Amino acid sequence: MTPTKSPSSPSPFPPPSSPSSSSSSPSSPSSSSGALSGAPLRHFLEVDDLSVSEIEQVLAMSKEPSPPPVLAGRGVALLFEKPSLRTRSSAELAVVALGGHPVAVTKGEVDLGARESPEDAARTLSLYHAVIGARVHEHATLHRLVSGAKVPVVNLLSDRSHPLQALADVLTLQESMGGLAGRKLAYVGDANNVARSLALAAGRLGAEVAVASPLGYSFSQDDLGCFQRQGAGVSQSSDPYEAVAGADAVYTDVWASMGQEDEWERRKADFAGFTVDEALMQSASPEAVFMHCLPAHRGLEVAAEVIDGPRSCVWRQAENRMHAARGLLWWLAQTADPKAS
Repeated sequence: MTPTKSPSSPSPFPPPSSPSSSSSSPSSPSSSSGALSGAPLRHFLEVDDLSVSEIEQVLAMSKEPSPPPVLAGRGVALLFEKPSLRTRSSAELAVVALGGHPVAVTKGEVDLGARESPEDAARTLSLYHAVIGARVHEHATLHRLVSGAKVPVVNLLSDRSHPLQALADVLTLQESMGGLAGRKLAYVGDANNVARSLALAAGRLGAEVAVASPLGYSFSQDDLGCFQRQGAGVSQSSDPYEAVAGADAVYTDVWASMGQEDEWERRKADFAGFTVDEALMQSASPEAVFMHCLPAHRGLEVAAEVIDGPRSCVWRQAENRMHAARGLLWWLAQTADPKAS
């Protein structure tokens, strides 16, 4: 889901006019030295921060039931600018499974950009923690955290992307149907942050991604150009039946996310005909699975008989948020210190 925006009041800690030399680009890992071992830092702000082979490594590590305690004696800071259910629980338990100690920090404790700048907060947290995870309103905040961090920064959700959700999604798809190459994934709904990261992950792993959105809610030309550069086969239309035809998996998300409550009535009208119901699922492959990142609104974006029916794998998807987070954190620790295996 796309998170609400931060308040528009002027911040006492505006972004620096000249970014720090340790700042990374959206799709390029930082080359600064990491606190874990002095190895080059790797951040995870979007799916394309990892190569295809690295995604496969993370997914394989996510499937390991007994990972080594690579974070033993270390903390992991988890910053939350907005409330969370799945993200906080899954991330905290992923850290515990690796032997570490999660420390959740809420907006009331550090109001990034108001009480303290993201750069200073990241510098401080780097003194105590091996990794900083952040669930933020604006993607730019993640880049400001990176510019001050001396440890890896992980995107737990931003208005631009939701890469950890995408890792959990492709992990679920692998478990459901094996490899993604040659498979068709249909996404019906708002082409939001979840859809953007999902298309990057599934498309780069060889799936055909077909997106159906109402006019005004589709991917931008910049998004489509990014998918093309990354080798992700993504098509979009305004016809849900066209997108779902023959699909091996059908995915949807809420029509209006937190912070968009005042748009509910307009969005409900705009998304009329985009409910994933049994009639739409009949257009998919007979073995197709249904996916939703949750929370769900039965009777709006999905019918109850679909999300609660035999094709639904949303609860496995939700569980895989924890496994994917554990695999990624293990991979980051191992990348920073090859002995962490």
